[in-house]
Amino acid sequence: MSPRASAFHASITATAARVGPLELAVALGAALAAVAGTIGADSRWLAALGRIIVDRGKIPEGVPYASAPSAGWHNVPVLAELILHGLTGAGGDRGLLVAQVVAVAAALAILAWDIRRSGGDDLSGALVLLVVVIGALPALVVIRSQLFSLLFFPALVALLRAEARVPSARLWLLLPLLALWSNLHGAVLVGLAVTGAYLVLERRRRQPLVAAGVLFGSVIAVCATPALEHTPDYYLGVLHNEAARRGVQLWAPLSLTSGVDWLLIAAAVPLVVLALRARPRLWEIVVLAALALLTIRTARSGVWLLFFAAGPAARALRFRSDRSFRLAAPAFALSAALAVLGLARGPLSTGAGGPLLDEALHCANGTPILADGVLGEQVALAGGRVWMTNPLDAFSRDDQRLYLDWLAGRPDGDAALAQAPAVAFVLRHSDAARRLAHTPGLRRVASDARAALYIKLR
Repeated sequence: MSPRASAFHASITATAARVGPLELAVALGAALAAVAGTIGADSRWLAALGRIIVDRGKIPEGVPYASAPSAGWHNVPVLAELILHGLTGAGGDRGLLVAQVVAVAAALAILAWDIRRSGGDDLSGALVLLVVVIGALPALVVIRSQLFSLLFFPALVALLRAEARVPSARLWLLLPLLALWSNLHGAVLVGLAVTGAYLVLERRRRQPLVAAGVLFGSVIAVCATPALEHTPDYYLGVLHNEAARRGVQLWAPLSLTSGVDWLLIAAAVPLVVLALRARPRLWEIVVLAALALLTIRTARSGVWLLFFAAGPAARALRFRSDRSFRLAAPAFALSAALAVLGLARGPLSTGAGGPLLDEALHCANGTPILADGVLGEQVALAGGRVWMTNPLDAFSRDDQRLYLDWLAGRPDGDAALAQAPAVAFVLRHSDAARRLAHTPGLRRVASDARAALYIKLR
């Protein structure tokens, strides 16, 4: 064997030796996100607004792609809008998938780092990460604006735990982290609450002035957005929109009739029990309890509970093994190959196909379309107009109620049809579609596997 070949073989051997169970768990999670990645509602609207901002060279008033009044809405996640516009502009829907896979891989890698720093061994940590992946499946494979928080939440928790072990000036990194996060996604409020628990219950006992300063600075950092002093108004609107009040869509509570929620419960219960067995600090116990309550109230928040419990749960499991994991490197390579194949294929979609979307835009002829959530976002990103869609909190409470009643197929929602002169666009098996099928004055003119297009008879 030549010296060059020997050096290459040694390099490959050394790389394989560094691939252990934790690295494999991270790779498996990223591969799953790539292969099963699906674009859901609450993703494309950001890219649509980002395109408008770039085209106009400024942040617009309200939501320009919607005909429902939205004046006075304070646009906070402008940075997320610009990033997703850049990604969709460069790669279409595949750009969104790339962002999701990167966020999932980074999140799991940070959790793996935190597990090691917390004293967990690799095998225990890998098992815990796999449980996290199973329990948090919807958050990891359904592409939403939440993808930014998948990265920032574990980064914040890892920083806080590092500070709890060895206090240092790194604590002040919380301020730029929270400021950046606030410009990307509303789950920064969860991060702010976790930060507050650490500062009040842990750091205050050692450095009260530092804790008070960082806490005050964290609140100010969250308001460091284009909306400035109006940032709290934006977050209040998000938290008190009609969907949140009703507990529907992304705000649905934990349900014992949902298979996905049962996966979350099956993952969360053992992880929380293990985390408590590890005798976490008081602030961690309080955060675990708060996140458990938040998960019961809003099931999609369960991902934060799983992420937070992972570190101490791995430390308590103590499942050590001296066996070498010779298959870890080949399995890692296979996972990477699957991720590449998933990215090359592109994401799955719950919305309409391109031809049907084009037909809807043609039939509407520039008039607002009454559309289901994910379809409305497709229309907006394609340059069309809708009556209203996400962000729901941008519109009046009366319009929110009317729109949600229409989506739910309620008779009270029929009045929403007056807001669209020509076209209604719905997912085929939705409550709204079932209602439209029996509504006089409408005719279904086209459909595909997922969506149906109705026009008004003249």
